Amino acid sequence: MKPDLAVEPLDSWIQTDGKPLIIAGPCSAETEEQLVETARQLAALGQVHAIRAGVWKPRTRPGSFEGMGEPALAWIQRAKAETGLPFAVEVATPQHIELALKYGVDILWVGARTTVNPFNVQEIADALKGVDVPVLVKNPVNPDLALWVGAFERIAGAGITKLGAIHRGFSTGEASKYRNIPMWQMAIELRTMFPQLPIIGDPSHMAGKRAYLNELAQMAMDLNYDGLIVESHIDPDKAWSDAAQQLTPAAFGEMLEHLHIRQLESSDREFQSAMEQIRVKIDSVDRQLVEHLAARMSLVEKLAEYKRDNNVSMFQPDRWKEILESRKQLGAKLNLYPELVEEIYKIIHMESIRKQTEVINSAPVA
Repeated sequence: MKPDLAVEPLDSWIQTDGKPLIIAGPCSAETEEQLVETARQLAALGQVHAIRAGVWKPRTRPGSFEGMGEPALAWIQRAKAETGLPFAVEVATPQHIELALKYGVDILWVGARTTVNPFNVQEIADALKGVDVPVLVKNPVNPDLALWVGAFERIAGAGITKLGAIHRGFSTGEASKYRNIPMWQMAIELRTMFPQLPIIGDPSHMAGKRAYLNELAQMAMDLNYDGLIVESHIDPDKAWSDAAQQLTPAAFGEMLEHLHIRQLESSDREFQSAMEQIRVKIDSVDRQLVEHLAARMSLVEKLAEYKRDNNVSMFQPDRWKEILESRKQLGAKLNLYPELVEEIYKIIHMESIRKQTEVINSAPVA
């Protein structure tokens, strides 16, 4: 059965005047002065709809700064009063929720380290019963769509209808220039499952470094995300957590000015006609791709029969290495990213192994 969520439209719980939702603020609320001044400068940009700040910081290792806790919530009250902007904080326990609501926090988000644990998510969902507050859910640390979907289902089951997703990238162990690999297809699949669910991009945690924020923020906008959540600090280099990925409010404002927001559709008939013609061609090429893939798998089955009948090992490391390298080189000549070709052939190879396993473990036809 296809899952479903009862989700209120984004503009029903926060006004953005039809623009992407922009949430910004320091990774951590460190001092009252730091938080309030950052909020003031962000509000002065006139483009920020809500302020974010870390009050409780789940860190990978003990000894790191883990947030100021309840005292920071009083600072948030002052910043709200001075800027008139709503505030968002991360919550990881029922106690966090109780305190955040007590101090008038407007938006809650569930962090990546919490989303990965269904027990923790269920505790949060139970604590949210009877509460009317927007809740944003970050993707789990590891690329597991079912965990992400499960978190939404648990929180929706508590009666929360003001729901949104935060896409902050994934930890995969693979080498990358980014702190967390975006894996955009994961968020696209989530949107396919729940078209009504707002998705907010988190380029700060994807990037890990200021240098990559612009390109990641633009990519999120190009994919029609509903907004961005970005870390901003009045003195990023002296930040107590995640210093390398934070921007000053002025630099953040400059980033927003250069952000290109594209429309979802165009009513221009010439545009629509051209798009339809190209899509027809894409459909034709896709059909050929699937037919060629089926033909390749048929050849793999014949190959497996020869291996079985001659008692030859199914996996040939040298052959696999030669395939991977030669196809990447061919792809590069045809203006394809080697990484794309490699990922495609890894999937093909996995299916090839599965097919060969079926054949080799079956009896020869008499």
